[in-house]
Amino acid sequence: MERGFGGLGFSRSAGILLPVSSLPSPYGIGTFGTSAREWIDFLHEAKQSYWQILPLSPTGFGDSPYQGLSAFAGNPYFIDLDILCEDGLLERADFEDIKWGVSDCEVNYSIVYNNRECVLRKAFSRFEDEAALGGFVADNHWFAEYGLFMALKKVQGQRSWLEWDEPLRLRQADALLLAQEEFKDDIRYHAFVQYMFHKQWRALRDYANAKGIGIIGDAPIYVSLDSADVWANHELFQLDGNAVPIEVSGCPPDGFSETGQVWGNPLYDWDFVAKTGYEWWLKRVKSDFDFFDVLRIDHFRGLESYYAVPYGASDASGGRWKPGPGIGFIDAIKQAMPDARIIAEDLGFLTDDVHKLLVASGYPGMKLIQFAFDSRADDNDSPDTYEENLVVYTGTHDNETLKGWCKDAPKDSVKSAMKYLGVRWRKSLLPLKMTELAMGCKANLVIIPMQDWLGLGNEARINTPSTTGGNNWRWRLGGKWLEDARRSRIDEIIADITEASKR
Repeated sequence: MERGFGGLGFSRSAGILLPVSSLPSPYGIGTFGTSAREWIDFLHEAKQSYWQILPLSPTGFGDSPYQGLSAFAGNPYFIDLDILCEDGLLERADFEDIKWGVSDCEVNYSIVYNNRECVLRKAFSRFEDEAALGGFVADNHWFAEYGLFMALKKVQGQRSWLEWDEPLRLRQADALLLAQEEFKDDIRYHAFVQYMFHKQWRALRDYANAKGIGIIGDAPIYVSLDSADVWANHELFQLDGNAVPIEVSGCPPDGFSETGQVWGNPLYDWDFVAKTGYEWWLKRVKSDFDFFDVLRIDHFRGLESYYAVPYGASDASGGRWKPGPGIGFIDAIKQAMPDARIIAEDLGFLTDDVHKLLVASGYPGMKLIQFAFDSRADDNDSPDTYEENLVVYTGTHDNETLKGWCKDAPKDSVKSAMKYLGVRWRKSLLPLKMTELAMGCKANLVIIPMQDWLGLGNEARINTPSTTGGNNWRWRLGGKWLEDARRSRIDEIIADITEASKR
């Protein structure tokens, strides 16, 4: 497969999916530091062209990057402390005695949450480049609302903005002006955090691009209810006069869930959004392309029609389908950003109208090798039918690992995969054969989660949809992953399979 990520389409190429949070680091969670550069070096050596990541948003309750506190801001957890030391903003004594977790193979969000801000505030106390900070705030339209939102959440004990007193909850002008003055120092702290996040990420992205690695980012179609986006833009969402959601996002019952899923995100008032010329969305997508080379729009089918669940419902069985913005939304993006390279996450229950919208968009959709054989999946097209304008995965962050799927999927599904791939007796070979099947298919772009290359089971699963807590978003590469990978020649194996997949 060829390197390179120029042009609107994809040349025949491959990449690896790994969240930033899953990188090793001494500080409890992956960061933009040395290990991230070692990971990029590994991708280069393994002849990959892309690194796909999950949303970089600051996370709130549940630690999910798909329930971020802002669609524009970055996660402070990813700021590397060693780089802050190099910048003269921290000393080792500021954090060397902190125990960031018990295991280097998982994130302990409680420990990270309770310690990271304290360290960053020490760095902030030594920061003196007011011109840089002022320039950052002036260049980022979203920050004024985000900075105030974060300052208010702190004094409100991190409660959701829906629980704030009415003047702030409903954004009365006098209350906002008073808060901006009262909490200006805390707002400035958040400006510093976002400035450092952007500075470190851009340096890392430049490093990746110089190595021939493009970054594929992820844009959740929905934003979290408890976010600066919803608090600052009530009119964009389906809220009542007290700013309470009328209906929320979800998906209907299917083979994986008898009662469907209640995601709980507020739904857009698409009629109003369209009347603005999709202004907020265009700003968001432009901001995303400041971070990424390629953007995956999560839940693309919601642009054709979306599933609305009554607010407060315990399950999604009482939901209904409502029309989305359709081709008008896509045309607005293409007109504003004709060179934008976008992947449509079109998994799940799809109608003819969704397929027509995808074709009209020209965006590549997605196929999962797991779903090709899974009797529970809506999309179980044979890999023989895959076309070039597709992005093929073995699975995503929401799926079991291949090894886990081979162990836990319905027996008839596993037998179907074994028969298709000619694996008669040695079931242990099935995950690798499924990976090779993905790499050898007709699609122009293939993305494999790192867990599948390492042959890991569901202990390395990133997320189980419709659940909170547990092991979600916690898995990390161990601190010796690179040494172990090279000892077992994983980089060479990936490179060999990638090269063998050339047409």
